[in-house]
Amino acid sequence: MSMSGKTKLAGVIGWPVAHSLSPRLHGYWLRQYGIDGAYVPLPVRPEDLSTVLHGLRLSGFKGVSVTVPHKEAAFALADRLDAAAKAAGAANQLLFREDGGLDGLNTDVAGLAASLSRVALRGKSVVLLGAGGAARAAVLALDQLGASEIRIMNRTQSRAVTLAAALAPTVKARLVPMAALDWQKAVGDAVLVVNTTSAGMKGGPSLDFDLNALPKSAVVCDIVYNPLETGLLLGARARGLKTIDGLDMLMHQAVPAFRAFFGVEATVTPELRRELEKALSNG
Repeated sequence: MSMSGKTKLAGVIGWPVAHSLSPRLHGYWLRQYGIDGAYVPLPVRPEDLSTVLHGLRLSGFKGVSVTVPHKEAAFALADRLDAAAKAAGAANQLLFREDGGLDGLNTDVAGLAASLSRVALRGKSVVLLGAGGAARAAVLALDQLGASEIRIMNRTQSRAVTLAAALAPTVKARLVPMAALDWQKAVGDAVLVVNTTSAGMKGGPSLDFDLNALPKSAVVCDIVYNPLETGLLLGARARGLKTIDGLDMLMHQAVPAFRAFFGVEATVTPELRRELEKALSNG
């Protein structure tokens, strides 16, 4: 990769960040559209986030994508937020303004909504696993798609209670925090289960739930994309359930980020997905 003095710079910050496919995704679009730009992975410890952001601004970066565990901290650091970030309480994109300010955006909401658009959710019940920043975005996406009840399950139930209380005033769906012991009751009539936790990520433990309790017509979605087939999705497939992996959400949430960083409206295509699948298969 060659760069000029006019190269547009952006990246993704996380801890860890080596697993991220975002550099491969944005790199594909940079080549496709012939853009003089670079998008780099940036491993940043939580305690160094503010300092690193200041250095990136001084280095000429347009902004950064934000992944685990920085999304809520990014929200707190931004002095201007879009509507999705305000509602979710988390930002997955930061843009450096010329006036010295910092814009926080949340494109996870639109990305997840796009990936779930083929599931008929209007008037239906959904089970949501997790209560962090990604779960907040998921609540908003599921509400946009018309889910009538969202049952929130988290290892620490108090966090699920807190999330439900925070978002209940902003959504039409009924938010119901539930304990893990209530799994069979929660999924009995659910049309969709969405995992927003990091469980199942490469190198980590998988979720262990009785998927036989789900209706045979239910869909299981995991926003983890590395590995592409998590233990949760493999278990769902073994039981004949339809599954949705995390690649669709990743690709769709990246479109507005690429536009903001590099000034081009990129397109999600089957060729892009194959490129990312190849990257995952190569480790």
